Amino acid sequence: MKTPTFLRVATAALCLAGAAMAQSNPPVWSAGPINFSGLIDGYYSFNANHPASRNNNLRNFEVKANQFSLNMAKITLDHDPDPVGFKLDLGFGRAWEIFHATDPAGTDVVRYIPQAYVSFKPKDMGGLQIDFGKFYTSAGAELTENNLTWSYGRGFLYTNGPYYHFGTRITKPLNDKFAVGLQIVNGWNNVEDNNSGKTFGFTTAFTPNKKFAWYNNYYTGPEKNDTNKGKRNFYDTVVNLNPNDKTSFYVNFDYGHESKVANGDASWVALGVSGRFQTTEKTAVAVRYENYNDRDGFITGQTQMLNSFTLTGEYKWQHGLLARLEYRRDWSDKPYFDRGNTLASWKNQDTVTLGIVAYFGPKP
Repeated sequence: MKTPTFLRVATAALCLAGAAMAQSNPPVWSAGPINFSGLIDGYYSFNANHPASRNNNLRNFEVKANQFSLNMAKITLDHDPDPVGFKLDLGFGRAWEIFHATDPAGTDVVRYIPQAYVSFKPKDMGGLQIDFGKFYTSAGAELTENNLTWSYGRGFLYTNGPYYHFGTRITKPLNDKFAVGLQIVNGWNNVEDNNSGKTFGFTTAFTPNKKFAWYNNYYTGPEKNDTNKGKRNFYDTVVNLNPNDKTSFYVNFDYGHESKVANGDASWVALGVSGRFQTTEKTAVAVRYENYNDRDGFITGQTQMLNSFTLTGEYKWQHGLLARLEYRRDWSDKPYFDRGNTLASWKNQDTVTLGIVAYFGPKP
């Protein structure tokens, strides 16, 4: 369990609109019972503040400014549970260093394995599935891999929430429209625990039809080093709307509360909205706006109100190869962003990023 910083840690395995997902899924590559998938993802990001550090503040994963950079490379091996299955991700690149930056196990130990878990799905239990190991969080509207998301860079809600957990999760569909889940994990972003307490996650998924879906996630447990006093409570909800095959929207709301910190309790509230529009067979446009209220400075280290606007254009040359050109503006009511040689001196940050993603196989 970690104390959150601007290196947020999240993705949500269930939460993006079905239409956008479907067009990102290449054919299945397999060898016997094992499926293979993978990607290589790189970018160039221009930051108008010209920070001397050559870093974009509050960004995941386009973190390097005014240079070419490898975001991530990843290979996935998986086998659907029948009744036993597994998933193993092998990852390389700066994204995975950020992803695992605060894990007590140490970056060198865990950064090459984004996910590794076994699954058990008894045939006579009505879809009940039990997973054990390291898996992406259920919270949030944005996913980790760029071929499965709408924007190239992740928003504040992704950056400042959980990325992954280590432990057990159980999911059970109650009918063809509603599923529930229980997770018992070490905490936020930790293969090795930093205290003796455990974090509990409760999830629901309501999917009555292809045009509407509603996901809820609640995590509670101690997250501070060497003590079980004071819990972190985190609620995340996502609504997906898909009016037609070419148009998709989501609304994502987060509320977090950390008790017994240095100056008392701390809380944060965030809202994100996004839309994606398939303009032609090969092109799409996505728009995202987020408001992030770090009321007590617990997440970013400073009490502030953050806002972000992102406009993304996508071109898909062919199945398995896409490019995204993205303009993003972040701004705060307090000086926070680096400008030139001066740290935390500017209230805004403007970037233009070109990302290229090559991918193959089924979705991760």
